[in-house]
Amino acid sequence: MQFGRKLRELREEKHLSQGDIEKKIGLLRTYTSRVENGMTVPSIENLEKYAHALGIPLYRFFTNGEAVSAPKLPTTKAQSAWPVAAKQRHELRLFAKAFKRMDQRGQKLLLQVAQKMAIRRTRNLRAFHRSLKPGKPFSKFRYQ
Repeated sequence: MQFGRKLRELREEKHLSQGDIEKKIGLLRTYTSRVENGMTVPSIENLEKYAHALGIPLYRFFTNGEAVSAPKLPTTKAQSAWPVAAKQRHELRLFAKAFKRMDQRGQKLLLQVAQKMAIRRTRNLRAFHRSLKPGKPFSKFRYQ
């Protein structure tokens, strides 16, 4: 995608110079020039700054001026995209609320514990499947 060409078109539509952009959002004129000439690809944060300076929505960088309709997202009472029962959805929502209240260190620790549990379960399942091969009795396997 050619962000530079689109940025130049939108900037010239608004009758702004690269210097005007620099004054509005603080991105150097040389940076804007490199973006417009295709030598640099801007980050999302910088695209947001350019959109703010030009007074346009961010999606205009990705479309050719046609209108964009917002996607229809499921409501909380509607069926979830995940195939889970209502009780499980409720538990997931409670977990998400509790997770959101945790500090970053706690969230990281919880995710690491869950990852280790998933790895351990995968190893146990692999061992279980190996034990089902002919010649190995099922009773010797201990599933934890």
